[in-house]
Amino acid sequence: MQKIIRTLGILSLCCLVWACQEDDAEFGAITTPTNLTIDVSIANDQSGNVTVTPSAQGATIYHVFFVAESDPVIITQGEQASFRYTQSGQYSQEIVVVAYGTGGASSSQAVVIDLDVILEIDAITLQNIAGAANVGKRWVWDSSNAGHFGVGDPAVDFPNFFSASPNQLDPCLYDDTLTFMHDGQGNYTFQLDTAGSSFINWAEVKRFFPDATPGEFVDECRDINNQIATDTEFVIVEENGTSTLTVTNSTMSYWSGATSYEIVELTENVLTIRGLQDPFDPPGQQLAWYHTFVPDSGNQEPECDSGLTGNTGSGNMDVLVWADEFNEDGAPCSENWTYDIGTGNGGWGNGESQYYTDRPENIIVEDGLLKITARAESFQSSNYTSSRIKSENLFEFTYGRVDVRAKFPTGGGTWPAIWMLGANFDIIGWPNCGEIDIAEHIGNDQDVVYGTLHYPGMSGGNANGDEIDVPNASTEFHVYSVEWDENEIVIFVDDVPYHTVLNNGNLPFNADFFLILNVAMGGTFGGTIDPSFVESTMEIDYVRVYQ
Repeated sequence: MQKIIRTLGILSLCCLVWACQEDDAEFGAITTPTNLTIDVSIANDQSGNVTVTPSAQGATIYHVFFVAESDPVIITQGEQASFRYTQSGQYSQEIVVVAYGTGGASSSQAVVIDLDVILEIDAITLQNIAGAANVGKRWVWDSSNAGHFGVGDPAVDFPNFFSASPNQLDPCLYDDTLTFMHDGQGNYTFQLDTAGSSFINWAEVKRFFPDATPGEFVDECRDINNQIATDTEFVIVEENGTSTLTVTNSTMSYWSGATSYEIVELTENVLTIRGLQDPFDPPGQQLAWYHTFVPDSGNQEPECDSGLTGNTGSGNMDVLVWADEFNEDGAPCSENWTYDIGTGNGGWGNGESQYYTDRPENIIVEDGLLKITARAESFQSSNYTSSRIKSENLFEFTYGRVDVRAKFPTGGGTWPAIWMLGANFDIIGWPNCGEIDIAEHIGNDQDVVYGTLHYPGMSGGNANGDEIDVPNASTEFHVYSVEWDENEIVIFVDDVPYHTVLNNGNLPFNADFFLILNVAMGGTFGGTIDPSFVESTMEIDYVRVYQ
C-alpha cells in the first residue's frame, strides 16, 4: 500500500507561567523543541497498523494523538509510537504529535495519512462473539458464578491475587451490557451500555478525575461516559496462537486501563478475557485482570418470534406445531435457526468446496422468502461461499410431518439439501444418530430430486433412498415433505409419495431430530463444479411441522 502523508503545520507553545519577585524559585532554562519531524510507517498488509517516529531538537517526551479526543501514546526521544486503526475501508486520518522540552515548552505538528484497511475476523470467532450479520450479540457478566472477575500476577495465567464470589462486586458493574455487531462487510462495532456509571479500579480514578482522592484498593462507581467511547469499533487479531480483542478508546465494562485483551476462552456461550494494567496513580506493579461474560438472554427481547405455535399435536399429523414463514426481512430468526460456520472438515463436511457463512450475501430473508446463495469467491481459503442453518437446540421433535416449499438453485456442482439429523449425533456420532434427507438436488442432474435415509448399515453411498423426476425444480416452487412415525417414514414431492422405509425400534428414528437447510458446492454428491459458475440461490417459502 502506498503511504501518503500530508503535513498540516507547526504550532509552538510556551506553557510556563512565572512571577517577577526576586525571591521566587527559579525554574531553570526553558527549551522549546524545534525542527519537529514525523516519520510515519503504514503497514502494507491492510492491517491498519501505523508506527510514528517523531524527532525534534530539544525534545524530551512526545505525546502522539492517533485519534482526536483520545489519550495520547507517550514516548521519549528515540522511541516509536504504534497504533492499529480498526475501521475498515479507505479513508484519511489525522495524527497530531506534541513535542515537550524543558520548562513545559512545546511545539506540535499534524500529519494526515491515507489508509486502506481490511480487518477480517475468523468467521467462527465472529459468529461466537457477534452473532449473525446485522443482528449483533449482547453479553453480560457471568455474575452468578464464582471467578467471573479476578486479578493476578501477569507471570501466571490465573487470578492468583483475587477471584470474586457470585455477585460479590458493586451492582453498578453488573448493570453493564456489551454488544458486538458486524455487517458482513468487514466492519465491526462495539457498544458499551453502563447504565450511567462504570466500575473503576481505584488506581485509575485520577485518570478521569484528577482532584479525586480514591481510597487504597477501594474501587469506585463513576460516570465516565463522556470520557470514553461507548459506541466504537472492535477487532480481534490472531497472532502466534493468541487472539487479542481490542475495543477502540473503550473498555470491557470494568476500567482497569486496559483496552486490549487476550481472549482466554470464546465459545457461543462464554467469553473470558485477560487484560493487563499499568496502574495510573499511584503507579505500581503491572496486574492481569480476568473478566467472564455470558450471552444476555434474560434482559433482551428476542429479535423475532419463535416458530412454536403453542399447539399440541393430535398424533394425526394435522396440527401445526412449528413454522417459519420467513415474513420478516433480514437475517433468519435467531429463535428458530442457528448456523454452522466453516468448511465442515472437522466432522460434518463431505469433501465440499464451500465455506459456510452467516453473511447476508449468502443468507437473507426478503420478499417473504429465505434465500441461501452459493457464490464463487475467495473467502477464508475457500473458492466458494454459501450458508447452512439448523434448528438444533431451538426446535427438536420426534415424529410428525414436515412441509418445505422450495425452489432449488442451478449450476453444475450445486447441492442444495432440506434434511434432518438426529439430535444426539454429538454423543453417538453419524450414522448412528440417523439422517432423513427430505430433498436433495444436484445441478449436475438437474431434473431429479432425491429422498434418502441414512442409518447404521445403510449410509453414505449405500443409503436407503430413491429419486423422482422434477423437471422444473429450479424454476418453480414445489412442496417437499416427509411423514414420520414409529411405523414408517414416507418422503413426498407435492403430496406424491415416492420412497417409504419401515420404522422399528432397532432404527435410530424414534428420538428427537432437528432441521437443516443448506446449499453445498461439489463434494461426494454434488460432483464437479462448473468452472463458469458465478452464483445461484435456493429459495424457501416456508417450513412447517405438523404432529
